[in-house]
Amino acid sequence: MNARTIPIHVEPPSRQRKRATPKGRSVDPAALAEVQQLLGNAPRERALLIEHLHKLQDHFGHLSARHLAALAREMGLAQTEVFEVASFYHHFDIVKEGETAPPRLTVRVCDGLACEMAGAQDLLARLPALLGSEVRVIAAPCIGRCEQAPAAVVGQHPIPHATADAVTGAVRAGQHTHEPSGFVDMEAYKDEGGYALLKTCIAGEIEVEDVIKALEDSGLRGLGGAGFPAGRKWRIVRNEPGPRLMAINIDEGEPGTFKDRVYLERDPHRFLEGMLIAAWAVGIARIYVYLRDEYHGCRAMLEAELAKLRARPPWPGMPEIELRRGAGAYICGEESAMIESIEGKRGMPRLRPPYVAQVGLFGRPTLEHNFETLYWVRDILEKGGAWFAAHGRHGRKGLRSFSVSGRVRHPGVKLAPAGITIRELIDEYCGGMAEGHRFYAYLPGGASGGILPAAMGDIPLDFDTLQPYGCFIGSAAVIVLSDKDSAVGAARNLMRFFQHESCGQCTPCRNGTAKASALIEQPHWDLELLADLSQVMRDASICGLGQAAPNPVDCVIKYFPEELK
Repeated sequence: MNARTIPIHVEPPSRQRKRATPKGRSVDPAALAEVQQLLGNAPRERALLIEHLHKLQDHFGHLSARHLAALAREMGLAQTEVFEVASFYHHFDIVKEGETAPPRLTVRVCDGLACEMAGAQDLLARLPALLGSEVRVIAAPCIGRCEQAPAAVVGQHPIPHATADAVTGAVRAGQHTHEPSGFVDMEAYKDEGGYALLKTCIAGEIEVEDVIKALEDSGLRGLGGAGFPAGRKWRIVRNEPGPRLMAINIDEGEPGTFKDRVYLERDPHRFLEGMLIAAWAVGIARIYVYLRDEYHGCRAMLEAELAKLRARPPWPGMPEIELRRGAGAYICGEESAMIESIEGKRGMPRLRPPYVAQVGLFGRPTLEHNFETLYWVRDILEKGGAWFAAHGRHGRKGLRSFSVSGRVRHPGVKLAPAGITIRELIDEYCGGMAEGHRFYAYLPGGASGGILPAAMGDIPLDFDTLQPYGCFIGSAAVIVLSDKDSAVGAARNLMRFFQHESCGQCTPCRNGTAKASALIEQPHWDLELLADLSQVMRDASICGLGQAAPNPVDCVIKYFPEELK
């Protein structure tokens, strides 16, 4: 059969002139010069985008459209790439053309659950009139100072147990409180035997297999919330092809959690030695430490101590250590979201598989750890895995660092046996309930760990013991409620937090947290609709935020029905 000849119409060459400049906002030469001066000799690689955005924010007090365009040009990125990253993080203030820049000084008042219980809303209501229009006062999600509630931050400096007088005095004086300075520095740490264990590892006096086995014998599990066995994780990543990387999570944004900050303030080199032992055992080529932006004093201290370590490395082949700065996004506590942020992107969780142990940071096998997990490595190796495992109550093994806040006499980080009950924790470690308060309820694992009544105060607090009740221990952030609080009020506070912190990537979490928050603000809850919404969020959300966000609401319905009448 003869093929038909089909005429083809050919368009004549376009006479449209080529653009003299690239698409998008034109770059202001003055703004480009300012950006170049601020960045100096720092590399312009894509992974440093967030670090460079911080430099602009710190210097100018905001991010103008002209500076964002200039930064995009300087880094060889599309302007949309820069804008989408800058707009994702809460600590960046983007000012578009025609908009008024915010005041140079911002006061953030934490409105997390512990701070709300301690009077944060009253502080938020009073401060704007006292400070005037030259100071911006905003509510902030948990800033990791729940034991100092209510807590505020003036600029980048914390005000513990904040009062209106304390905040206004700090603002007017131009001097603010700083992080505690009584930490063990590098020389004091070495005087106490620090880094001797690492040197024996490097010298070959300890076998890698013996180190990993000691971790396995101790029962040490990840202390950031997931609870994956540490020794097993080292084996998995060690068996992956090199080069291998390490990412350390110090972005403890879970409301009620502050243990990592407290340990970092006191003894940073114990963590750093554990980190380097892990790097030696697993064969790590480069280490990235991700520290939340709220810990300004910790960052300055850690930068100084890392500089000392680099100047006098424990061994010539010590991996390069990079300290990366978060920008106020709770979701970056999720391991893959943190990795995205380290790569200079929006902190959105990845779909799995592949897992970060196989394809993690920059596509390489990555050992991801929480700060506290590495903090225990030295003690476990020096004293033996059996020493750590010997602690525990009610059939559980190990030690737990409980971040305790709320209505107790002495809040703070309490190092206690795994498996201790909430009643034992309050009575033996916290001095009992605060004066005039009666134990009513508790959150065993922070905002996402659920809420239980005092009548269920004899459940061992540990991994895997709370799941049958619809709760979990997570990072062991315990918030204690009294008869002057309500579980409904707590659930409303927590759901507002989840709505604010959802990264927006998946619909079940983005819309689910907003819908759940609106539903539980009503005087009468639609229990059938809430149950359906909870199931959808659990089944279809990409990461743990959306999957666990319904926990407080489900617990109120199940354990506090009298509050819903």
